Amino acid sequence: MAQWDRLRQLPVVYTQQLHELYDRDALPMDVRHYLSAWIEKQEWQRAARDHDLAVVLLQVLLENLDIQHSRFVQEESFLMQHNIRRYKQNFQRYLEDPCALASTILWFLEKEKEILQTADLAEQVQSLHVEQEAMETSSQQDLERKMAGLRNEVQCMEHTMICLEEQQDEFDFKYQTHKMEAVVDEAVRKTQIRVLQSLVNRLNDCRKSTLSDLNKLLDRTEDLIDILVKKELVEWQRRQQKSCIGAPDDVCLDQLEKWFTCVAVCLFQVREFLSKLEELVGKVSYDNDPVKSQRPTLQRRTDALLNDLLKSSFVVETQPSMPQGKGPLVLRTNVQFSVKTRLLVKFPELNHSMKVNVSMEREAPQIKGYRRFNVLGTKTKALNMAESQSGGMVADFRHLTLKEQKSGGGNKGGSDIPLTVTEELHIIYFDTVFELKGLSVQLQASSLPVVIISNSSQQQSAWASILWFNMLSLDTKDVMFFANCPAATWPQFGEMLSWQFLSATKRGLNADQLQMIAHRLFGKQKDYDTCKVAWSKFSKENSPDTFWVWFDGILVMVKTFLEDLWRDGLIMGFVSKGKEKSLLKKKQRGTFLLRFSESVIGGITFSWVDIDDFGQPDVKTVQPFTKVDLTQIPFHEIIRNFQILEAENIPENPLLYLYPNTPKDEAFRKYYSEKTGDDSPYIKYIKTKLVFVSKENTLEARSLVSSDMAQGEGLEPVNGLCGEAAEQSENPSPLETYHPDPLLSGPDEPPQELLMYLNNPNIFMDSDMFEDDPGQPDFSLQEFGFLPPQTCGSMYQ
Repeated sequence: MAQWDRLRQLPVVYTQQLHELYDRDALPMDVRHYLSAWIEKQEWQRAARDHDLAVVLLQVLLENLDIQHSRFVQEESFLMQHNIRRYKQNFQRYLEDPCALASTILWFLEKEKEILQTADLAEQVQSLHVEQEAMETSSQQDLERKMAGLRNEVQCMEHTMICLEEQQDEFDFKYQTHKMEAVVDEAVRKTQIRVLQSLVNRLNDCRKSTLSDLNKLLDRTEDLIDILVKKELVEWQRRQQKSCIGAPDDVCLDQLEKWFTCVAVCLFQVREFLSKLEELVGKVSYDNDPVKSQRPTLQRRTDALLNDLLKSSFVVETQPSMPQGKGPLVLRTNVQFSVKTRLLVKFPELNHSMKVNVSMEREAPQIKGYRRFNVLGTKTKALNMAESQSGGMVADFRHLTLKEQKSGGGNKGGSDIPLTVTEELHIIYFDTVFELKGLSVQLQASSLPVVIISNSSQQQSAWASILWFNMLSLDTKDVMFFANCPAATWPQFGEMLSWQFLSATKRGLNADQLQMIAHRLFGKQKDYDTCKVAWSKFSKENSPDTFWVWFDGILVMVKTFLEDLWRDGLIMGFVSKGKEKSLLKKKQRGTFLLRFSESVIGGITFSWVDIDDFGQPDVKTVQPFTKVDLTQIPFHEIIRNFQILEAENIPENPLLYLYPNTPKDEAFRKYYSEKTGDDSPYIKYIKTKLVFVSKENTLEARSLVSSDMAQGEGLEPVNGLCGEAAEQSENPSPLETYHPDPLLSGPDEPPQELLMYLNNPNIFMDSDMFEDDPGQPDFSLQEFGFLPPQTCGSMYQ
């Protein structure tokens, strides 16, 4: 099925993401829709770097728009004629840079794929929780039946009120007739009085029955409100908390809105029934009239239930977030953020009439130094149905900012609790008034606690606080959470870590990867479920390299450079060195795996198994690559062209099979660039040699200039390392201590010369390997020129 057709068939929660994607003007949704088949068949990725192809595609695009315009002329669609003409004029601005248009369309297509992948992932998660979802479905079906029962009772009550009014009219007519006739015959008069007495008795019984039915109706309504407010809404709030930190939970409010609106409509009808009773009593009443004694109580109960329902129906649908933040709930002073509120009781007659006001917490906790903030920007908006894809009553605030108040002396009388800036929690409040049919109710919604920072360097730590709070706290207003912060159990913690990868890359962590992380935190244990992680262990230790810094560094690297490889399961990632060696030594020569470094923040490396001179398996590891390296050359190209030259001067790529036994090219072929060999942009200018000499269990790099470089062409400093020794430094990281592998070299072995070729000469940047060679020239990056590698015979020995 075509990509666009698949997108249109997705559930509402994903089509809403699609609508938000096409809120941008760069590619109108009309153009994407009418030209969908043509757009999806074109090579936009190639056109983004091929000017000639981009020119052709732009011209064809303009021609297709002309065809669509002609079609709408024939169909007499005046509005679409205007739109297509305007779109064509907008696209003509790309005539000078058609590659930019190709890049733009490619970006939209990739974002569409992400939406589809998210939907597919949610479907997979759904299949893993069949029993739980069956229970949820059963619960929802039960609630739907109760809602249908409530609506049926209200309809029955409408009929009852009509019958009651007709019965009262009959009694009133006969009673008034009796009074006007002034019957003289006593027997006739007594007969008429008996008839009237019978009618009033029937009327009294009917009123009592009506009042009893109204009580039962309110009982049913109260039960439903308890389910909605104390169960369904609470569960949704918890799902929203978890979704804020990456959980793939459904937080769509459309179903809750239907239920809340249904109950609210029924309660307003009950209020109308009670008003009708008051009207009837005003016309006809008698001693011990049950309506007079019971109606006020029913009125108070109805209004109380309606108040409870309405106060719970005003929620924050989308939590505060900045456009460029790591996630929601981390806000920075003087940087715009957005937030969306929603009223779950949908009455179209209130569209644009309810004003929502934004403010910060009224009473700050009595903590010394606790900051206060003012909300700036458009602080008042009307609830309306135009800003919601589903037609809900929302107020979408998009241009709010925070400014810290000048506190003077601060909270001098407060307690002295040591909270850092990123442990300080704040709540944003939203107020409005519900006014309909004589009822007025003050409503207030509040955001989840936010962390407010003033510098981007605090963002990583602030996001750690948001993760910890929403992982553990069920009290969404507990701004003092970090004053007495609880520990997390390993199942909670491991699940949260997996969500980080799931939300960032659409692939979470498997059991083996989580076990490696658990081993890193707790050492070897039979059962990790009883282990706990303290907040200080996660993010608050004095060391700059806390667990979260290490983990987040890997996450950022994967999201930025390795997302496709990770999503396709090609990166084993979280595996210890010991586990790595035990896996590889059982495999054939050339088997390799990709893992994250335990010592280099945001580093990835690969290890492969070789056979030493004694016929024994020998595991070798290259120095971890970081963003400095991966910015210069894609990781799959490093793997593709990695070569090592041993003493026999035979260049060879030692990476043959991706663990467990997939041929390398089969695993990575779809990522390879089209150009190879001399045409490859990565090796086009290389004119240097890297010689690695093994000395006393440490591999040192030397860069030698070939004879044809003597004419003045500059060299770029190239750093390198091969083997586990690369992860050793003068000041080893507290996260990992290197132990030399005796298999790499022995004290009695002669020095072995190695030559490593990489497509990217910058791949070993930031290494300290040249520091012990004062004669090594310090060439600048800009001076470096690349040409194909020379033969081994041109090397200086």
